[in-house]
Amino acid sequence: MAEEIKYSGEEIEELNSMASNHLFMHAMQTNDWIKDGLSMYQEGSGCWVTDIQGNKFLDMMGGLWYKSSGYGQQEIADAAYKQMSSISSPPAYSTTPSTVKLSAEVAKLYQDKNCRIFFTSGGSESVETAVKMAKKYQHLNGKEKAFKVISRRFSYHGSTSMAVSLGRASYSDPMGPEMIGTVYVPNYDAYRPPIPGNPSPDEISEWLVKELETTIIHNDPATIAAFIAEPVSTSAGIHIAPDSYWQGIREVTEKYGILMIADEVITGYGRLGEWFGTMVWDVTPDLTTTAKALTSGYAPLGAVIATEKVANAFLGGKKETFSHLLTFGGHPVATAAGLANLKIMKEQKMVENAKEMGSYLFDRLQELRKYKYVGDVRGGKGLLATVEIVKDKGTKEKFSEEDNLYGIMPKLLKERGLLSYRAGDQISMCPPLNISKEEIDIIFNGIESTIIDFENKI
Repeated sequence: MAEEIKYSGEEIEELNSMASNHLFMHAMQTNDWIKDGLSMYQEGSGCWVTDIQGNKFLDMMGGLWYKSSGYGQQEIADAAYKQMSSISSPPAYSTTPSTVKLSAEVAKLYQDKNCRIFFTSGGSESVETAVKMAKKYQHLNGKEKAFKVISRRFSYHGSTSMAVSLGRASYSDPMGPEMIGTVYVPNYDAYRPPIPGNPSPDEISEWLVKELETTIIHNDPATIAAFIAEPVSTSAGIHIAPDSYWQGIREVTEKYGILMIADEVITGYGRLGEWFGTMVWDVTPDLTTTAKALTSGYAPLGAVIATEKVANAFLGGKKETFSHLLTFGGHPVATAAGLANLKIMKEQKMVENAKEMGSYLFDRLQELRKYKYVGDVRGGKGLLATVEIVKDKGTKEKFSEEDNLYGIMPKLLKERGLLSYRAGDQISMCPPLNISKEEIDIIFNGIESTIIDFENKI
């Protein structure tokens, strides 16, 4: 058990001073956090974290969509320490038993038991690797002109220059020019459907699948290497598509010899109540990108899972070699943490709990539909859900950026002991998979109270 750390007022003041002068925070305006103060946390256990002032909060976002096995898992820390103490990293072009064992463990959980795993340092690297692998696979199989990648609008696939070109989430910072050969198709959305009338989920799916096929034909199938999509796109609003959507996409991509890449950086390793999100819809992609929950954030690690068909294309000589190298991809300390993390998740039946608690969370959230500004509640597949706040229920009009919901909502939630960096016109939830019913009730009560407070202020 880690020794409790206590910071004095002087030490906290000194930390804030150092941060103000030297720290560059990810995706945050420096002026904002200097003015409001930077949040710093010193310990965590389960779904709960404690800041350096000693205040305790329930983290309803599981870190940055990744703290699946929760905070304070000492066994993971011990595994990483043991690996670091024996050999922290191997000589070039070699590996360690922890990395080999983790590749086999992931393969056991995956749909294709004969798959191969290419380890990376995180999600963006996994996406970059998968796209590069897909293009080379196509070239090795006679599609020398295949360089285009189809992605869904407003999805998020990473922050690196190529990955940010895919989907173009509204909060991305692409800076242009985008990757040559990027082609966009509409995303799934049953709340604001892409076709008129009041279509059913299956009717929306049918239209989207036809639109994908039309886009493929228009862009020449011989030039398209891959199609990439998240099983559930958090950046596009956590819309849950029906079986017909994913199975239709799988049929179309196979028909035209296009590799399907499932971006499971968020949904992989139990988030949707199955080990991989595509299992929910009984679909096996050609490549799967993962990261985040692979170690539950205890160490940086990502992985690209290639089916046997794809992996075997790289067997042969120099020409067939996948000449792709990442210095810290599959770092032994991280893979040791990953092994311990998956072991804990299995022993504590966290994937099963995600399915059960996800249903409970979704059912409870339905009670919020009675409020004036609650437009939609989405989820129901594992522990991933959102409540959409709208200005007008009838027209589904959104609040404007000037209304500053992304400034207001996190503060209201924090006053109620809940942490969410992703709260604004959508209040998203992605808690650790070992959450209890009582803790879900705390989340629900805090969100309900926040919505009531917000409606009164508006």
